[in-house]
Amino acid sequence: MNPEVTNWGSATQVLSQEERHKVLRNTYWLLALSLVPTVLGAWIGVSTGITQSLRGGIGLVVFLVGAFGFMFTIEKTKNSAAGVPVLLGFTFFMGLMLSRLIGMVLGFKNGSELIMTAFAGTAGVFFVMASLATVIKRDLSGMGKFLFVGVLVLFVGSIINVFVGSTAGMMAISVAAIAIFSAYMLYDLKQILDGGETNYISATLALYLDIFNVFQSLLALLGIFGGERD
Repeated sequence: MNPEVTNWGSATQVLSQEERHKVLRNTYWLLALSLVPTVLGAWIGVSTGITQSLRGGIGLVVFLVGAFGFMFTIEKTKNSAAGVPVLLGFTFFMGLMLSRLIGMVLGFKNGSELIMTAFAGTAGVFFVMASLATVIKRDLSGMGKFLFVGVLVLFVGSIINVFVGSTAGMMAISVAAIAIFSAYMLYDLKQILDGGETNYISATLALYLDIFNVFQSLLALLGIFGGERD
């Protein structure tokens, strides 16, 4: 899932280099802040087990309604004072939704190590993509259409696998998600640097979803291949 799928009415104005750097700076600050409610939501979810009943179709419906509802509201409020609180509410919700996977991984003897490894791996991917975005001079806006198609295929495959419950399917989806959302990370960062994205709340939403999906997919793979049972 990426906000490019639900990007309503993006601004098209051209920004100066100073204004672009301001958007990027504000995006980084808000992105860092958004991790706080994500961690809080994940901790509450793991501690209370509130999301354990959200399995199969029920969990899918709750996630889709909540996630797309929040994204729609964020896009509608991104130019108002309500934009940031709504975004932070969304990241709290995403933390809650992530808590089931985190709880499963913590059930392994080396669960904490796997979570830290996934976090470090995601940070590494972000660093590489941020570095590439600053050195690549060519326009990457054409990537958007191909990545959009990739996300749609991934989305359909994920829904099917919710009902099939295939471990091999989860592995394939996770590998594809890491590749697609890593590329989306580069694309979204380049959009900011080139002035294609002028709103830091929309930019934060895009990058947050890139990071969230890479982390979640890495964690799922690490749990499958590296989980150690007592």
